Amino acid sequence: MIIAVFPGQGSQSPGFLDPWLELDGVSDRLAAYSEWAGVDLVAAGTEWDADRIRDTQVAQPLIVAASLLSWNALRDRGRIAGVAGHSVGEFAAAAAAGVLTEEDALRLVGIRGRAMADAAAPAPTGMSAVIGGDEASVVSRLEELDLTPANYNGGGQLVAAGALAALQALAAEPPAGTRVIPLQVAGAFHTRYMAPAVEVLRSAAAEADVSDPGVTLWTNRDGSAVASGAVFRDLLVEQVASPVRWDLCMASFADAGVSGIVELSPAGTLVGLAKRALRGTPSVAVKTPADLVAAAELTGATA
Repeated sequence: MIIAVFPGQGSQSPGFLDPWLELDGVSDRLAAYSEWAGVDLVAAGTEWDADRIRDTQVAQPLIVAASLLSWNALRDRGRIAGVAGHSVGEFAAAAAAGVLTEEDALRLVGIRGRAMADAAAPAPTGMSAVIGGDEASVVSRLEELDLTPANYNGGGQLVAAGALAALQALAAEPPAGTRVIPLQVAGAFHTRYMAPAVEVLRSAAAEADVSDPGVTLWTNRDGSAVASGAVFRDLLVEQVASPVRWDLCMASFADAGVSGIVELSPAGTLVGLAKRALRGTPSVAVKTPADLVAAAELTGATA
């Protein structure tokens, strides 16, 4: 069973869309994505610097657009039996599985990015990766500081989120055996701070037409496979203020007998986690169109 996974915020880098725009039809498709998302994704993916594309309102639709561009290039060459996305990557996964149209996926992720930026504005909050250590001890330390374990990424990595002062205290006195690395994000995503964004997205998502997934589709909520498009749409909304359980997704991949993983652009992060948590499972990170050959070969197809 070969699956495709879609990365979350933070995986983008300046100019990473340049090679994709050399493919036939991509320029027109990206122009449509820009209109649907309300962001100039052509400029963002080719011209803007790291600070501009780090902005939540830009980063989220940019990542989903890149994932869908690479997905469209791959699906004509390979056979994919299941999909999953990390955080905002779930919108790309929903489109790939046929739950959402590409237009609704980009429209909703544009709204999501703006709503999350607005929700983050009133208080100084952020996120920090906690690498290593005993998970129970790490979670206990976060509770002491009123921080939330926002991302359980597996492979010995957990992301803490909350008030900046509390994150600074965590870095000053980290749990035993851990490293604390501040992340360049605008707020405490996947926590109670994002509650206002949930309501904005819920209203917008109610207008989307949904279909049941055409392939296996796993959710960040608990790693389970979701067979109902309507249920997955609701999970997409609630995910904004709920922890991402990528560790449970990877456990489900193992239980399902996943034999290969293709990570779509801008790739690298999820393949890295899989190499630690799913040792021995072949994987391909599709960073540029040149990587599509290896991705197609992994699926058993020809490029």
